[in-house]
Amino acid sequence: MTQASPDSVDQYISRFTPEVQDILQLIRATIRDAAPDATEVISYQMPAFKQHGVLVYYAAWKKHIGLYPPVSGDKAIEKAVARYAGEKGNLQFPLDEPIPYELIRRIVKLRVKQNTAKANKKKKL
Repeated sequence: MTQASPDSVDQYISRFTPEVQDILQLIRATIRDAAPDATEVISYQMPAFKQHGVLVYYAAWKKHIGLYPPVSGDKAIEKAVARYAGEKGNLQFPLDEPIPYELIRRIVKLRVKQNTAKANKKKKL
């Protein structure tokens, strides 16, 4: 059974169980709080936030919540996410453990800083 691509983040979230919907809504709110100027979109059939490029994608899977892309550029955050790193460096937060919302907030703030710096650098060229 293949579902059509979601048209909106609300439609994406509505496809999951109430428990997973609650987690996705909290992740969405955490990202929105950490990046208030970001735009919410569906990209690669999953929710994403953009600000000077994609900040993060997130998706629900059978046993975990995925957060993409891999994190780099901040040693403390890299160390904190190491236990969640999947085979390609993308993060996997197991659904049978508490979701580290504060860590997600830190990641998003780092990505805002990185994307803004990259955009400002391009402006100067």
